[in-house]
Amino acid sequence: MAPLARLLVAVALLHAAAAAASDGDGGGRRRRARYDRVFSFGDSLTDTGNALHLSPTGGGPASRPPYGETFFRRPTGRASDGRLVVDFIVEALGVPHPTPYLAGKTAADFRRGVNFAVGGATALDLRFFESGGLTPFVPVALDNQTSWFRNVLQLLGSAKEQRKITSTSLFLVGEIGVNDYLVAGLGRNRTVGEANTFVARVVAAVRSVVTEVIAAGARTVVVPGMIPLGCEPQLLAHNKGGASGYDPESGCLTRLNDLAELHNRELRRMLSGLRRAHPGTAVVYADLYRAVTDLVVSPAKYGFRSRPLAACCGGGGGAYNFDDAAFCGAAGTAACANPSEYVSWDGVHFTEAANRRIACAVLEGSHSHGAADEPALSNSWATTEAWRRRIGCV
Repeated sequence: MAPLARLLVAVALLHAAAAAASDGDGGGRRRRARYDRVFSFGDSLTDTGNALHLSPTGGGPASRPPYGETFFRRPTGRASDGRLVVDFIVEALGVPHPTPYLAGKTAADFRRGVNFAVGGATALDLRFFESGGLTPFVPVALDNQTSWFRNVLQLLGSAKEQRKITSTSLFLVGEIGVNDYLVAGLGRNRTVGEANTFVARVVAAVRSVVTEVIAAGARTVVVPGMIPLGCEPQLLAHNKGGASGYDPESGCLTRLNDLAELHNRELRRMLSGLRRAHPGTAVVYADLYRAVTDLVVSPAKYGFRSRPLAACCGGGGGAYNFDDAAFCGAAGTAACANPSEYVSWDGVHFTEAANRRIACAVLEGSHSHGAADEPALSNSWATTEAWRRRIGCV
C-alpha cells in the first residue's frame, strides 16, 4: 500500500475509534448521539399542556393571555411567556415535541414521546399529605405519572417493542419537589424545618420513577435538581428576613437556598447509587440550581436586565413585582414590554429567555462543572455543541 493510502486508512481508523470512545464513558454507560423521542415527568416547569385537562387547573393562569405570547402567540398550558426547558431540549435533540399525556388517546399519539408532567404536581402522593393534614395543589403526584407511563407502554405493543422504544428515548425525571416544599409551608413565612423533613421522602419518590423507567429499558435518564428556592420572587415576597438572611451576591434568601442545596445533595447521592446498581444506563444529574443562580448573579452576561429577582408579569410592584392578589393574567395586571430581559416570568416560573439559558446549561452538563463521576448527556463535545447551536446557546 502506498504511504499516502496507509496514512488515510490510519486517519480513518483513528476517527472511528474516537467516535466510538465519545459514545461511552469507560464505565459501561453509553449515551446515544441520536435520540428518537423524549419522555418527561415533573411539575409546571415541564408541563406543556396536561394541566389544561384537569378540572382543578384547567382554567388556571397558564390557560389565559399573556401566557404563551412570546413564541406560540397564544396560551398553551405552559407556565411561561413561551417555551420551557423541555421544549428547548427536544428542539436541540431534533426530536418531536412529546404529546401531553392527557391530550393523547392512541398509540400513534404517544410514539413520538410523552410528557406526563402536570402543573402543581408533587413527588409525594395525596395520601401522604392528607395523613399530615396538608392539601396539595392538585391531586397528581409522581405515582400517578408513573401509572400513566405504564398505560402508555401497554399501548405501544409487545414487551420487545416497548423496550425498543424506551432504549432509544431520552427520559427526563423532574424537576420535582418544589410543590412538596411549598405545601409544607414555605409560602407563608414559616420555618424550613418541616420542609427539610420532606427531603428524604421526595428523593425516594424520584428514585422510584428512575428505577421504573430503567426497568422498562431506559438507557439515558436525566434527573434535574432543585432550583434555588430562595431566588423565587414569590418566596422572596412572602418570606421577609433581616439583612443577614440574604445572600450578598445574589440577593436570594439563604435559608430557602439551603433547603434546595440539601435536596440536591441527597438527590446526587441517590443517583450515584443508581449508577452503581445500573452500569448499563447513563443516569445524568442536571444542575438547575447553578444554571439559575448564574443568571441571577450575572444577569448582564446572559442578556438580562439588572433586576433578575423581579417578575416580568403581574401587578405586585416593589422589589419583586409579586403579589398573590395580582398574579400574572389576573384583571389589572400586565406583562413587561420585553420578557427576554427578565429571568422570572410570573414570580414562580421562568421566561422563555431564561428557559433557553437553563436548557443550554443542562445540555452542557458536566463537561463544564459536574463532578468527575457524573456523566454528561453526551461525551462528545462536538455533539453537545451541535445541540446547543440548534437552540441559540452559542
